[in-house]
Amino acid sequence: MKAFLKRKNIVISLKRYGIDALGAMAQGLFCSLLIGTIINTFGAQLHIPFLTKTVATIGGVDYTVGGMASAMSGPAMAIAIGYALQCPPLVLFSMTTVGFAANALGGAGGPLAVLFVAIIAAEFGKAVSKETKIDILVTPLVTIGVGVLLSWLIAPALGKAAMAVGNVIKWATELQPFLMGILVSVIVGVALTLPISSAAICAALLLTGLAGGAAVAGCCAQMVGFAVISFKENKVGGLVSQGLGTSMLQMGNIVKNPRIWIAPTLASAITGPIATCVFKMEMNGAPISSGMGTCGLVGPLGVYTGWVNDVAAGTKAAITGFDWLGLVLICLVLPAVLSLIIHFFVRKAGWVKDGDLKI
Repeated sequence: MKAFLKRKNIVISLKRYGIDALGAMAQGLFCSLLIGTIINTFGAQLHIPFLTKTVATIGGVDYTVGGMASAMSGPAMAIAIGYALQCPPLVLFSMTTVGFAANALGGAGGPLAVLFVAIIAAEFGKAVSKETKIDILVTPLVTIGVGVLLSWLIAPALGKAAMAVGNVIKWATELQPFLMGILVSVIVGVALTLPISSAAICAALLLTGLAGGAAVAGCCAQMVGFAVISFKENKVGGLVSQGLGTSMLQMGNIVKNPRIWIAPTLASAITGPIATCVFKMEMNGAPISSGMGTCGLVGPLGVYTGWVNDVAAGTKAAITGFDWLGLVLICLVLPAVLSLIIHFFVRKAGWVKDGDLKI
């Protein structure tokens, strides 16, 4: 068996699955859902007709350019995982269907379902690859068959597990603003970095108002925090890909050294209650924006859209300078400053060393 696994390049290890596959999956998510969301947001805010008009209607669903990119998140993540696992071509191409099935059936836990299902399907596909004279039939059939079957069996359960995180958030919103600010900010921020969809959770729970504001604070703390504390290793490219893309790019490094997560998480625990108790920052835009953070600036733009809607509805007199101050401090300045200060002491304690944040 050991000789067979070696010949098939099937390496059952934490590094292969928890670092290589997870890191690649984050890049697949970035190149689909997050890029699509960024395109949609900029198209809507800057009134760019080409980015806001329907370019295709499939099954009665209208898709914009960004919408089409987002719709491909499942296949993109699965193919990225297959690439990291060094799958042969027929297995890699078959991962398209596997990723679509796992993500569609996983709901809010779609990315988590894709991670588990894609790894297992890929390894089964690699095991049978080139073992028969009809490889072009057997390998895709096994890869897709295993992937779809597992998606049907476990993806919905993984989706429910992800939504359990949402239930904790919902419970937290019923607490008084200070504790709620801390809990929601930390929980949603952590969910943003984990391979589950914080945006889907916030959308499913209709997370708006003060709780939505706390969620924005937590997500921004994770993204901006990781972007600035890893600048030495990742330079401008890393600053942009994490600060405007996703902190999930650090998941592989978190598995190797969880202490790199301390600074952004503590920063979110501070900015959350400041958002709810000091600036009374609310997310009254689309609930999905509560879980997006600074990805394409969707979170801050959602808060701004809420202000505009409230002014138009007469529930808010005007957008004040204090509102803008709070938005800039909570979403950008405080996450950067707090994360750098906390990370300085984390490094001084010897918990994080050079290279630990390299993506």
